[in-house]
Amino acid sequence: MITNNPPILIKMNVRLALCLTFVLALLGVNPVFSAGSSVALESPRIDAGSEKSLQRGAKLFVNYCMACHSANYQRYSRMARDLGLSEEDVSEQLIFTTDAAGEPTKVGSLMENNMTTEYGRNAFGVVPPNLALTARSRGVDWIYTYLKSFYLDPSRGGIGVNNTVYPGAAMPHVLWELQGWQKKVVVDDGSGHEKVKLELMSPGTQSVSEYDQTVTDITNFLAYMADPIKQTRHRIGMFVLLFLFGLLGIAYMLKKEYWRDVVH
Repeated sequence: MITNNPPILIKMNVRLALCLTFVLALLGVNPVFSAGSSVALESPRIDAGSEKSLQRGAKLFVNYCMACHSANYQRYSRMARDLGLSEEDVSEQLIFTTDAAGEPTKVGSLMENNMTTEYGRNAFGVVPPNLALTARSRGVDWIYTYLKSFYLDPSRGGIGVNNTVYPGAAMPHVLWELQGWQKKVVVDDGSGHEKVKLELMSPGTQSVSEYDQTVTDITNFLAYMADPIKQTRHRIGMFVLLFLFGLLGIAYMLKKEYWRDVVH
């Protein structure tokens, strides 16, 4: 008897091949580009388990970012506990704001700044966004490349800089003292297409590798704030998987015991 199994198998194989092709395309090595620009995003080598990197990132964040940006989904006390810091160290070295009564902000408070939305809108034309969840909405590659991609642009008026990853960004280059000033250069890539490059005009206080590490630490801290429980979740997940594998072994032995009399 001739059945329809071969055509069915062919259709299944074709579908499987298409699915595999799609997955391989997603896992390919093609560069990821930022929305609205032709700049390939760089991937930082962040270590979510490195307390030293996270501590440096926290220090840089409160010194260079929190003047304009808040992170009020995170508490100072939670940050202290997760980053291996004492609450006294956080109060003395990482809290520079005051509460509504003019008293120093308590360590149990949310990570807010004192900039009002009205002042931010008047100063920058847009309210500086909350950065607590930026690593989720933008991704760590975007943050890392963005902080490395400022260049001088006299046409930007008072800001004086632009960004290849986010053209027209209202944010000034707050890390210019560390990185220095870059200029935008358009070159031919050899195939008739123009390619944008950034060249360092005036070096800052840090070398290129040191600045890359600085940006990596900031990116690592922003990634931590976007998912503070990530490391704990991974540790618990390992124990859950071990428990499930152990349960699988017990279930298999139990199945063999139940079916012993049936088979024989």
